[in-house]
Amino acid sequence: MKAMILAAGSGQRMRPLTEHTPKSLLRVAGKPLIQYHLENLCNAGVTEIVINLAHLGEQIATLLGDGRDLGLSIEYSREERGLETGGGVFRALHLLGPAPFMVINADVWTDFSYTKLTRLCPKKAHLVLVDNPPHNRAGDFFMTEQQQHQLVYNEALANSLPLTFSGISVLHPSLFDGCKPDAFPLAPLLRKASAAEQVSGEYYGGSWFDIGTPERLADTNELIRGTKQPL
Repeated sequence: MKAMILAAGSGQRMRPLTEHTPKSLLRVAGKPLIQYHLENLCNAGVTEIVINLAHLGEQIATLLGDGRDLGLSIEYSREERGLETGGGVFRALHLLGPAPFMVINADVWTDFSYTKLTRLCPKKAHLVLVDNPPHNRAGDFFMTEQQQHQLVYNEALANSLPLTFSGISVLHPSLFDGCKPDAFPLAPLLRKASAAEQVSGEYYGGSWFDIGTPERLADTNELIRGTKQPL
């Protein structure tokens, strides 16, 4: 299985930290965020990686190169302007191939193991869900007990509490059928596919942090170093 790391975001909410550094190179416990994902992927046996680049992206390419030093093979999908999550993946489909592939948001930190995901072949998508963080109390999806944890976003159809999409998924290329080369988010495609009973999911209760603001980055560093209690 191949994997794509979404690293093209401009990091507007992370300013001023991202004025001269791409968000995926900000450090957590001394290491760039993206390095954690690359190490976890390598440990799971996933060695063919695609990374999309836009804002200050050449810093990422310069640091990682072709991935050989990390035991990986890295290709880059360069975007003249940010294409959002859906548009970025669509742009890179020719690099990812016809089989299902993993997609990971570069701006999350987690100790989730990617090994299990490498054995999945979802209809359209399989999402890893986590407890709702303070900035997303309403959650994103509900998980049913039927059909291998089918996901829905309509509360009336659910028999569970809402959970947050972690930014970690396995996607089938057919999820993007009919899409056009432009900037668009991934979420509407996932909602449409879930309404058609084409999306499965799993819950992860371990460590997961969305590094979306300087405050969250500082909190994550404190939590990982054991100097702050989790919320």
